[in-house]
Amino acid sequence: MRRSRSFIPTAKEAPSDATLPSHKFLIRGGFINQHGAGLYNFMPLGKIVLEKIRAIVKEELDNAGCLEVQLSFVTPIGLWERSGRCETMGKEMLRIKDRHENEFVLSPTNEEAMVELVKNRVTSYKDLPLNLYQINTKFRDEARPRYGLMRGREFLMKDGYSFHSSQEDMIREFDLMQVTYKKIFTRLGLDFRVVAADSGAIGGEGSKEFHVLANSGEDTLVVCEACDYGANIETIFESEEEIDTLRAKSYDELQELSIEKRCSCGAELHFKKGIEVGHIFQLGTKYSAALEAHFSDENGRTKPFEMATFGIGVSRLVAAVIEQNHDENGCIWTKATAPYLVNIMISNIKDAAQVSLGEELYAKLKDSNVDVMLDDSKERFGFKMKDAELIGFPYTIVIGKELESGLVQIFNRRAKESLSVKADEIYSKIMELL
Repeated sequence: MRRSRSFIPTAKEAPSDATLPSHKFLIRGGFINQHGAGLYNFMPLGKIVLEKIRAIVKEELDNAGCLEVQLSFVTPIGLWERSGRCETMGKEMLRIKDRHENEFVLSPTNEEAMVELVKNRVTSYKDLPLNLYQINTKFRDEARPRYGLMRGREFLMKDGYSFHSSQEDMIREFDLMQVTYKKIFTRLGLDFRVVAADSGAIGGEGSKEFHVLANSGEDTLVVCEACDYGANIETIFESEEEIDTLRAKSYDELQELSIEKRCSCGAELHFKKGIEVGHIFQLGTKYSAALEAHFSDENGRTKPFEMATFGIGVSRLVAAVIEQNHDENGCIWTKATAPYLVNIMISNIKDAAQVSLGEELYAKLKDSNVDVMLDDSKERFGFKMKDAELIGFPYTIVIGKELESGLVQIFNRRAKESLSVKADEIYSKIMELL
């Protein structure tokens, strides 16, 4: 993409209500814009990041044998009444009526709808197991939407639902999805923990959360630095008063506290803050029994499906990446999530030699399927450099005055270091870094 043809409306100032780094930098960097309380538009840069995350989620799920579907965003309220969740979801579930006074909801999740999809279509144990998922819009009418994409009302979510003939097979799939989720978050370049958690309004027995570790996270965790152990404080401490006190403490305050308990590996445990980006549940027959979704087992007996459900906050991950990867100047995208891996900056667009090298390098990187931006704008060098840091390109190739000596610069956004490279070696060097 050429910067001169792009739509990247960067800004010097963040909205007055923006407190988290991701909220500030995603708006300032031209990734998203707000058009209502808890409602955000994804602009071109933001849409690219969102689709890159979505693609990784889909690829790993498909590799694990899951099947993608797409359910209606609007569902009849009768399903929710039959499962008993009309009351438990409360005001977060937005209800609407059509012109005929039929009542519907904007889906906050889709356990009921997915059960209805499978009901009477899968009738034998021979057709099980089955794992269906979608990556679709959800709506939850948050009382206090805040923190940008971290707690919006409308969001993109991956929600999956598996159906089984036995509890043992359901647990097998649950374990497989835990492994699959780990692959997803590892590919995204994130430091994360899997923790035991409360099932909340979804219900069921076994529940695990996936948290991206970040100082700004809302959840307080206990983690081990020596292994991958992590736990939500609700599963470690019994006193509600103690739990509430820990929740209220900031990241800096938590670092001053010590934990008497030690990890099973023998190492010390530490408090961390986490951002929940995934949640998996063992549902059992909670929804299949309520909605009378049955199958015939090998003995011909009718039974409700054993179920599990698996969620990932796809749009929330856009923000979570930045909460974990940023500095005072802006975003620092991981290589898997960056809208463009390389930014070629022509310092003086009137210099024919700079333009020629920039165009040549741009063409070669595009031919090599590298996501590359050519900054051919007429802005001043200082403005271009600040924008490059704000947007967070992993590498910016600066073609400037040093070209007269046969050199160009590669700026590494994460390391904040510049490297001088011979102009005729720049292509091989950047490919080596990628």
